[in-house]
Amino acid sequence: MATEFFSNLKCRECGRLYPKKAIHVCEFDFGPLEAAYDYSLIQKHISRKIIESRPQTMWRYRELLPIEGDPTVGLKVGFTPLIKADNLAKALGAKEVYIKNDAVNFPTLSFKDRVVAVALSRARELGFKIVACASTGNLANSVAANAASAGLESYVLIPADLEQGKVLNSLVYGTNVIGIHGPYDQVNRLCSEIAGKYGWGFVNVNLRPYYAEGSKSMGFEIVEQLGWEVPAHTIIPMASGSLLTKISKSYQEFMKVGIIPESKYSVHGAQASGCSPISQAFKSGTDLIKPVPKPNTIAKSLAIGTPADGYYAVNEVRNTKGACEDITDQEIVDGIKLLAETEGIFAETAGGVTVGCAKKLIETGKVPRDERIVICITGNGLKTMDAVMNHVGAPRVINPSLREFDQLLAQNPSLTV
Repeated sequence: MATEFFSNLKCRECGRLYPKKAIHVCEFDFGPLEAAYDYSLIQKHISRKIIESRPQTMWRYRELLPIEGDPTVGLKVGFTPLIKADNLAKALGAKEVYIKNDAVNFPTLSFKDRVVAVALSRARELGFKIVACASTGNLANSVAANAASAGLESYVLIPADLEQGKVLNSLVYGTNVIGIHGPYDQVNRLCSEIAGKYGWGFVNVNLRPYYAEGSKSMGFEIVEQLGWEVPAHTIIPMASGSLLTKISKSYQEFMKVGIIPESKYSVHGAQASGCSPISQAFKSGTDLIKPVPKPNTIAKSLAIGTPADGYYAVNEVRNTKGACEDITDQEIVDGIKLLAETEGIFAETAGGVTVGCAKKLIETGKVPRDERIVICITGNGLKTMDAVMNHVGAPRVINPSLREFDQLLAQNPSLTV
């Protein structure tokens, strides 16, 4: 693999170039750094045919991911199903709906496996022995699992009130789990201080320019799985806002390197009303993100009150003529149930947010019913079972008796076949 594809880190604000080190902020204007590529060189080395000849993982797009050698972590991550969701489309009153289902991603059942695969592959290239993260759950699971497989020591810092399913799914890998009293933003602030003092590789602090790029692979896959076409509308959950910006970037990069022709598309953002700073900024017609000091929503994986990429997400939605929506906790539960009952996919609360917001966007005409829609599901419902525990009923219990079964059917005509 040629190292020149990934050329530098670059400030998003002033454009200054930086060396490919573990740094994430411009020293001149404090703008975030992101990976920069030599697209003209990439165009000479990549094609649809080359991509299709490679194993079906996220690394089939490796020229557009920021590592210098071959990947060493997360070699089986990605290429999750894109499902034509006809039953859901009918329920939403839409013509053509697809589900990009990262609820079955490997190894920890969320899209975070993508970003961690890139971050830890790069961490090894940079010589880190200890890796860490601030997390609302899914990232902690992925760092713990992938660090274990890579032989790296890891620390994951999480809000102390996180869902127990996600806590267990980190502890089982032998990582060091540290619960912090306070919301995610305070956890993240502490991680920045720890990274500065101890020099560890924090995937979403000093390794963030590499980490964030992993999300592009979801967008690359959507395009390929649609027969090398960009969907007219992509509906994406927002926490920091990074996933939305990177999926949009993936569409643009495929155009830049000639994989697909120039085409118009819209990206739409979905949030929970209990923590919706990006959605509220969009609806207010501003790009100034008003922090939410105390998020209050069952969608804990989206509960980031000060989103690092909020400004960029708002502008990306506007630039692509998309929209943002947010929904209540009850609507989140309804969205989880709707997806499960129509398509047999059990999504975590963030998926309920995306489905619920898709419903709202379609009903209000912000997403046309007759255009192709992709809904991104980013995590598995087995991680947030508490959210729906009291909303799906309970099993009917009888003795092993045909007579009792007959009585059950008679009492419940809806069960009769």
